Amino acid sequence: MEATLQQGSGMFVPVVLAGGSGTRFWPRSRRSRAKQVLALSGTETMIQQTVERLDRLCLPSDVLVITNHLLASTVAAQLPQVPVERLLREPCARNTAPACALAAMIVERTAPGAVLGIFPSDHVVSNQARFAEVIRTGVEIASAGDNIVVLGAPPTRPETGYGYIRMGAAAAQFAVIVEPRRVERFTEKPQIDRAIEFLADGNYSWNAGIFLRSARTLANAIREYRPAMAGPLERIAAAFGTPQFDTMFAEEYPKVENISIDYAVLEPRSARGADSNIYCLPADFGWNDLGSWAALHEHSMGQGRSLGHGNVVEARLPLHLDAFGNYAYAPGKVVALLGVSDLVVVETDDALLVTTRAHSQEVGRIVSELNKLSRTEFV
Repeated sequence: MEATLQQGSGMFVPVVLAGGSGTRFWPRSRRSRAKQVLALSGTETMIQQTVERLDRLCLPSDVLVITNHLLASTVAAQLPQVPVERLLREPCARNTAPACALAAMIVERTAPGAVLGIFPSDHVVSNQARFAEVIRTGVEIASAGDNIVVLGAPPTRPETGYGYIRMGAAAAQFAVIVEPRRVERFTEKPQIDRAIEFLADGNYSWNAGIFLRSARTLANAIREYRPAMAGPLERIAAAFGTPQFDTMFAEEYPKVENISIDYAVLEPRSARGADSNIYCLPADFGWNDLGSWAALHEHSMGQGRSLGHGNVVEARLPLHLDAFGNYAYAPGKVVALLGVSDLVVVETDDALLVTTRAHSQEVGRIVSELNKLSRTEFV
């Protein structure tokens, strides 16, 4: 296993997904200042934390980062250790499947057996050592055949904003440190009644959005399940490292389907049942995708940042009187919470958000409304 993950071997290629439009953490996040380039948890930004936790597994020169033209300069400045030629700028948004598939086809040309790890750039991980142990195990399984490894976080509540993984029997054929289980099916963002059932069942995990599989396995899956996507992406991959790459990227990428890797590959592959060779490892390393202001409040509480009575306040001088379960962000200000509960209050130079924790998943509606009003300067 150490040989597989020897630094600089090129047999493990992390692909960091750093696109996104910056809606869920409005008004702090914007199109050119999306969540992954903000320091929401600690002093380093989300993408800096993502790349640094990979240090145990690879060199910075092994990392591929896929972002967009609005974020590229900021990402490059925040990740000086990643070579600029490893930072790919999508000419348009096309969801996760094209980004993952393009990375696979680029790597496949020189190292088809290399294992790609797909890592969203906006997650937090508390236990770095356990994270590395789980990823090492995933790389070992993915390199052992035509296997796909997904990571499932233990659910703590009936969450409708996450996808779910139904896990089957243990996969005893792998002599690995972390025990995998076979994947039976995926369910995307269920209604609350089904989410309650999944939590009670005990065999469901949240889909953590982290996947591992060889470059050949992923590229072939795209050719099988989304053949129309394969041609344009292969032409882009063939131009990688040449002066024609940017032109080919701009011409061919808009032709591909806008679809997630879950719908494009994981769901149709899982329909093969026991022959799908999809395995789930536990994301039991303090994972949180910080998908909303409410999730950030929950994470901050777990990090011991509460002022008391469930209040998390980032301010010059926070005060709370008969206030419970609130999140407030107004650096440099005196923030006084009096007789209120379960609010989210976020102030920036040009905007003020006031909502409840229960409605924080819907902040994207505000961005949509601003776009309808043609007030894009606030987006």
